[in-house]
Amino acid sequence: MRYVPRYVRAYETGLLDEKIAEAYAILEKCTLCPRECKVNRLKGERGICKTGELARVSSYFPHFGEEAPLVGQYGSGTIFISYCSLLCIYCQNYEVSHLGEGKEVSCEEMAQMMLSLQYQGCHNINIVTPTHVVPQILQALKLAVERGLSVPLVYNTSGYEKIETLKLLDGIVDIYMPDFKYWEPKVAEKYSKSPDYPQRAKEALKEMHRQVGDLHINEMSLAEYGLLVRHLVLPHGLAGTKEVMEFIAKEISPYTYVNIMAQYRPCGEAYKDPLINRPITMEEYEEAIQAAIKAGLKRLHRQI
Repeated sequence: MRYVPRYVRAYETGLLDEKIAEAYAILEKCTLCPRECKVNRLKGERGICKTGELARVSSYFPHFGEEAPLVGQYGSGTIFISYCSLLCIYCQNYEVSHLGEGKEVSCEEMAQMMLSLQYQGCHNINIVTPTHVVPQILQALKLAVERGLSVPLVYNTSGYEKIETLKLLDGIVDIYMPDFKYWEPKVAEKYSKSPDYPQRAKEALKEMHRQVGDLHINEMSLAEYGLLVRHLVLPHGLAGTKEVMEFIAKEISPYTYVNIMAQYRPCGEAYKDPLINRPITMEEYEEAIQAAIKAGLKRLHRQI
């Protein structure tokens, strides 16, 4: 039986309309993300994310560099949202997240992007850095569903989330793909100005797993719904990989699909910091893998 995305069912029951109204009301005094800037984005005011009423998109295309269950044969239909509420100083997409490379788009235009990606054969719609434009995504989904959108929705996030915003997405998102970047508040403060990141990420992963469970992969080896966690290994063990893996195994699920990522390189302002001004070593990556295995995780995606 063909999988029916949750947002399609939400549209059919009227739940999606309710979510849209609730989400746009938040924009009047924006608290979508943990920064809680409380600006009126509907009147053009902008906070940390530098985004007003319209979402800003840098690019969209079939992505073949994502995890295998998302890519399949025809790619993951990725839409890169400009700007970000976390703003890591070493961001691998610095031009997009910090400098806002891209252009403002209407919800109608975003819906057309979604439909275009589906038409090209993409197996899902993968929204990268979605947190600060949840209302716009919901509105675009409604427009796209009315024209036949029917592939799973991937919420590809830094993990810096508010439970209230995630609950808005309950019954909408099929696949949650959060990062778990840091275990220690002081590290999160130094590199992302977010000492509350570890606690926010823990709460977010629990809520995401409550909504969608472990990652379900169908007979075509494609992900349909569930949780997929990414963890970027940082130099000198700064990400707290051992503790992160233990948390996921013990408090989320040992069957969580975890991608331990090796691609860290000093982007953005990382060159200014002697602790992160180099790529990770093979030894650091292997230590991370062994930490995950020792923690009891059963579904690891290795990059090397």
